[in-house]
Order: sequence, then C-alpha cells, then structure tokens
Amino acid sequence: MSKIALVDDDRNILTSVSMTLEAEGFEVETYNDGQAALDAFNKKLPDMAVLDIKMPRMDGMDLLQRLRQKSQMPVIFLTSKDDEIDEVLGLRMGADDYVKKPFSQRLLVERIRALLRRQEANATDTGSSGVGEAKVMERGHLRMDPLRHAVSWKGIDVSLTVTEFLLLQALAQRPGFVKSRDQLMDVAYDDQVYVDDRTIDSHIKRLRKKMRTADPEFSAIETLYGIGYRYNEE
Repeated sequence: MSKIALVDDDRNILTSVSMTLEAEGFEVETYNDGQAALDAFNKKLPDMAVLDIKMPRMDGMDLLQRLRQKSQMPVIFLTSKDDEIDEVLGLRMGADDYVKKPFSQRLLVERIRALLRRQEANATDTGSSGVGEAKVMERGHLRMDPLRHAVSWKGIDVSLTVTEFLLLQALAQRPGFVKSRDQLMDVAYDDQVYVDDRTIDSHIKRLRKKMRTADPEFSAIETLYGIGYRYNEE
C-alpha cells in the first residue's frame, strides 16, 4: 500500500481527497501547512507527496526545496487555475507533475497512479530476452542504474527525480537520434495524462542544470528548436 502525503490548508480538500484516496487503496497522511509536513517528513518519508503551493507558515515551493535536499520522491503540485508562473517554477524546482484547481478527484487519482507506475517501471528494465532485470546503461561519461535509480556523470553522482530520470534515459538510449516533445511525453507520462510542451521543456532545463552541477561543461542534451531534443554521446 503506497503512502501519500496530502498537504493543503483547505480542510475541505484534505477531507474529501483523503477519503477518495483511501477508497482507492492508498494510505494517506494529511497536513494543513508546509512546516507540519516537513516535520513529519524529517522523521519518515511517504511514497509520494501532493502539495498545495499557497499555504501558511511554509508554502509548497519552500517545502519542495527543503524536500529535494534529502529525497527525490515523486511530488505533484496543486496550482491555482490561472497561475502558469507557479506551474513552471514548480517544475523547474523539481516537481514531477501538477494539477490545476479546481480539479477532478478522479484526475488526481490517475495522475498519482501514473506517477507511481513510472517510478516502479523505472526500477526494472526489460532486456531483449524478455526477462525483467536491471540493466546498467553507459553512454560515454554517463552511467544510469535503473534498479538503484542512480545516475553519475564522469563518476560524480547526480540526483534526479523520476521524471528527469526517464527523460534522460529515453534520450541516452539512442544517441544522435531526435526525440520529439510528443515522444518524450509518452515516455514520461501516462497515455491518459495530457501535458503541454512547456512541461517537457521545464523538466529538460532542470535536468541540464543538475547535470551541470557535476560538470559545468555538460552539453550532451541538444535542443533542436521546433523539433525536439537529442542526446549526443561525449
């Protein structure tokens, strides 16, 4: 049973969403502000967090920033209906997905399930023999271990979210070949989940930034404007 942390200062949302998630078989912990959630996360992390952005004491952005210092667990943001700045900023800070308020609870459940499936699938890479086994991928200076969710560049560890890992894996599997944004969406998101180009671009920007913490000269991910992205083996 996956444990979901739901963090929102709206008690009606906490009550209704937690009831829905529990009915779907999840274990749910609720918090009405970011500081209360952080105090609990410092003791034990859930499997996933769903965070509102605007909250008292500590908002969702600050909570995500603190959380990313210790964990890459999946995070979904709840954003205001028309606040695109929050959506983009949240993705660049390391959120995996976002859902706009007001939202369908069924949509939120599907987003949660899709993200958990991606995380589980990321841990097992099925080889051409059809036998499920973890396969370490090496491309030049890049090393990716799906089972351990581990990435290194020139021997330096780089911590990636589930979405970032899947995007890098998809690009690096076939160096020199272009992946369109639609193809990358299919890799990183479930077929039932629609995201726009901005979402993929934000994840790629975040991914590049993280790789450049290991190597300021990192340039293996190339943007082909109007087409997509390509991984060039170095």
